[in-house]
Amino acid sequence: MHTKVMKLLQRCLGGLALLALTGAAWAANDTALAASAPTSPSPSPITSPAQALATATGTPSRDYVLGPGDVLRISVFQSPELSLDARVSESGNISYPLLGTLAVGGKSPSQTEAHIAKGLRDGGFVREPQVSVLLMQVKGNQVSVLGSVNRPGRYPIEVAGMRLTDALAQAGGIAPGGTDIVTLTGSRDGKPYAVDIDLPRLLSGKRGDDPVLRDGDVLYVDRVPTVYVYGDVQRPGQMRLERDMNVMQALAAGGGLTQRGTEKGMRLHRRAADGNTEQITPKMTDRLKDGDVIFVRESLF
Repeated sequence: MHTKVMKLLQRCLGGLALLALTGAAWAANDTALAASAPTSPSPSPITSPAQALATATGTPSRDYVLGPGDVLRISVFQSPELSLDARVSESGNISYPLLGTLAVGGKSPSQTEAHIAKGLRDGGFVREPQVSVLLMQVKGNQVSVLGSVNRPGRYPIEVAGMRLTDALAQAGGIAPGGTDIVTLTGSRDGKPYAVDIDLPRLLSGKRGDDPVLRDGDVLYVDRVPTVYVYGDVQRPGQMRLERDMNVMQALAAGGGLTQRGTEKGMRLHRRAADGNTEQITPKMTDRLKDGDVIFVRESLF
């Protein structure tokens, strides 16, 4: 009986030892997994929507930059005697009570708020000034949109980084009789600047190809180029010159030849560089130019 009890105890002790070894192995495995697992990144600081947009696009926030002629409404909380409307002078300055002449040209409204608040606080006039600057009239930064647009006129550059397509949108877009080439003129680095913008190529490409406008820029949209077809065609007259349009396409746009019309003896009248008109016997695949006139003769047989 004593021998049986001893064997039973040995079996129990062996089972307990096996359980202890298994638990130790599991603990070591958990420790290795925890060491190899990637640490979770620390939470990023909270940013404002403007900062998030700047980080995503790689560009600074598009705040308006004050310029000569702009009218500002400046308000200071609980200090009505310091609230007034001010016009930015040609030199980019405004006159403000207690602070005198302040240079605000080239600053955004938010920067102007901070500038005035600092002056009032540092001068001991207001302990914790809360300044608000509201842009009432935009006259300092404008562009002109002229030619074949739906609403030609002068338009304010309301945000820094305003682009050519933004100004065209304000002008109502290209009018039905306008071309798809926009001429941008102005000055860059003190030198005259002019460039032709191909709108279809721009709109199908990257936003970076859209020029950024500056104060005094002028956008001009010319009339659409035209050609004329007359003689023995179904619908003679003036028609829009499409891009890379040739003689055959122009005749097709005119309804084609009449039963009496013939391609033989067809003439193309084109104005030369010296202002004189020259006559050409064109091929059907010849490309047309603005102002070309095609004459289709009547067949004699």
